[in-house]
Amino acid sequence: MITAQELVEKALARSTADEAIVLVTDVSEASLRWAGNSMTTNGVSASRSWTVISIVRDGDTARVGAVTSSTVDAESVADVVAASEAAARSAQPAADAMDLLTDDAVEDTWSDDEPASTGVGIFESLAPGLAEGFNGTDRLYGFAHHQMHSTWLATSTGIRRAFSQPTGSIEINGKRGDASAWVGAASPDFTDVSVPDLLADLARRLDWSTRTVALPAGRYETVLPPSAVSDLLIPLVWVMEGRAAQEGHTAFSRSGGTRVGEHLTDIPLTLYSDPNADRLGYAPFVATTTSTDTVSVFDNGMSAARVDWLRDGVINALAYPRAAAAEFGTPVAVPGENLLLTGGSDATLDDMVARTERGLLLTTLWYIREVDPATALLTGLTRDGVYLIEDGAVTASVNNFRFNESPLDLLRRVTEVGATERTLPREWKDWITRTAMPPMRIPDFHMSSVSQAQ
Repeated sequence: MITAQELVEKALARSTADEAIVLVTDVSEASLRWAGNSMTTNGVSASRSWTVISIVRDGDTARVGAVTSSTVDAESVADVVAASEAAARSAQPAADAMDLLTDDAVEDTWSDDEPASTGVGIFESLAPGLAEGFNGTDRLYGFAHHQMHSTWLATSTGIRRAFSQPTGSIEINGKRGDASAWVGAASPDFTDVSVPDLLADLARRLDWSTRTVALPAGRYETVLPPSAVSDLLIPLVWVMEGRAAQEGHTAFSRSGGTRVGEHLTDIPLTLYSDPNADRLGYAPFVATTTSTDTVSVFDNGMSAARVDWLRDGVINALAYPRAAAAEFGTPVAVPGENLLLTGGSDATLDDMVARTERGLLLTTLWYIREVDPATALLTGLTRDGVYLIEDGAVTASVNNFRFNESPLDLLRRVTEVGATERTLPREWKDWITRTAMPPMRIPDFHMSSVSQAQ
């Protein structure tokens, strides 16, 4: 298999289009899976995906064609380039057409000969804790996964950028009788993950299920741990599209423009993405094979910086690629691959539970779907852990619910926010693994109906 750099240069040399972009991503991954306190599978794999994007210009009009291949045969380069050019010539004019960025500087990482890789050895620090857990009486099920994505991006206008992205997560589901609970953690290398701590948290949640209470649907004071908060706020950021808001299609629209500048809460919450966040970082440049309302192929290679989506409780930014930003006279904002929320107190989840007279502790969410784009309304299910809080202590597990809530409204109604910590979203971890969130108190979280989900 030729190196990514060789593949890039070979494809660019073959191109007869006005401009061309080539992206190569090598993926190395390792996984462990266990069920009923026994390891069931483990494995490693490696793959390559590469895309040629051809741009054909006619005056101010640009047409784009993209073809992706997973072949490792160098002889296929000419065919992929030709197919990309044919697709461009038959395409409709691109609405997001811009001049490609230029750069004569080649990053130091570009010359790395081998892509970053991983293997089962990455899980070495997890093994002792898992082995101890398997000797217990609770039945444990779970999955640990680690990936290294090495991406090379090159354009016919001189850009050469490369980045290697580590992504790791561990999830453990524990069962005791009819009770079930879930815990998880994210890490680039697992050196900061304590399996004994995860299992202790899991055991505590299962202990809470010794007593069960049936509650009806309704609005409850609810404490949300960081993982559940991340699962509610990720969909909010996904709909923070500048163009859609400008055109009146989203919860961030208002008559004559957008809701940027609107005050949501007196708690100084800042929700942001940052490629340089400690142990949560991502590629500091745009690398995309397709154009959407939030990112454009014409922006490939553009530097990505921190974006404060909310700042001090105020809606601060929406996502705009260069073409949309120029059209609407707004700053360019690149969507990020992490999400962090700060601005709360130093309170822990346990502190917030201790201050609750009566309410619910809602640990994990599942099957979240958008109901109404105009209000950012979501629906979803609770799963593996809803608990009753009485007089500052968790006293019982509670039946599951379907909920209906808008994360935008939750930010308006939140009454307490604790200390931010790195966490793993459960529902969205396959899309965004890198998050840092605080626990939250919602005075009237809407449990719209009782669910039979287990």
